[in-house]
Amino acid sequence: MDLTQRIMEAGHVLNNLLPDNTEDAIILGSGLGILADSLSNRRDIPFSAIDGMHVPRTEGHKGMFYAGDLDGVPILMMSGRMHLYDGLGLGAVTYPVRVMKAAGIRRLVITNAAGAINPGFSPGSLMMITDHLNLTGTNPLWGDNLDAFGPRFPDATDIWTERLRDVCRAVSDQQGIPLQEGVYAWWSGPTYETPAEIRMIGILGADAVGMSSVPEALVASHMGMDVLGLSVLSNKASGLGEGTLSHGDVLEKASEVSGNVLALVRGCLAWFV
Repeated sequence: MDLTQRIMEAGHVLNNLLPDNTEDAIILGSGLGILADSLSNRRDIPFSAIDGMHVPRTEGHKGMFYAGDLDGVPILMMSGRMHLYDGLGLGAVTYPVRVMKAAGIRRLVITNAAGAINPGFSPGSLMMITDHLNLTGTNPLWGDNLDAFGPRFPDATDIWTERLRDVCRAVSDQQGIPLQEGVYAWWSGPTYETPAEIRMIGILGADAVGMSSVPEALVASHMGMDVLGLSVLSNKASGLGEGTLSHGDVLEKASEVSGNVLALVRGCLAWFV
């Protein structure tokens, strides 16, 4: 069985487990798994139920799909993602996005926890991703192109879909939720960046830095999906704040602002439909 066929069959299995007409999905970043508790008529789907899925190795990433309704809108939530630093390759990192597309998902909200570089951004705030820098030296679309999903040379002008950003901006204004906007830099990890690297990344034009999201966005855009990115700014990046960085602190801060993330997603879903 080739990869395209395997993805399509896995997507068919996932589709059969979703509420009818599910077209929206959200990838829950570190510390945001609690958002799944807001679903009604929830169905828990372990990654092991879907052929080809890998179990995440990072604390706070459960390895579960949650399907249900959010204010009457069917949605799929993915709690747990693979990262480049896991060492299994970007095919494993982006495989869930391929499967979601094959299951009928059209719009994808990607969330993450990130370090703030922009001096005007404070820990505990949210940043909508307007663009990104890929600083890893690799790309999830390397290798044979999956022609059934998208072109060999996809355009990268609007990966973080402008139309969805407009909706998110309107929802934040309407609900009074503070929302920064900026460029996200993808760092390989698992080490946090050195202070010198943060100075370099800031000079290159990034407002925040993290270890995920860009490969998923690239693959989703390649397949014609609309993408919205939200970063929880869980800390000041290396050298910009006091003390050392820890994953536990990242999880705690992300959990504190999960309510604002949920409110934004709820508001956006109402506009999407």
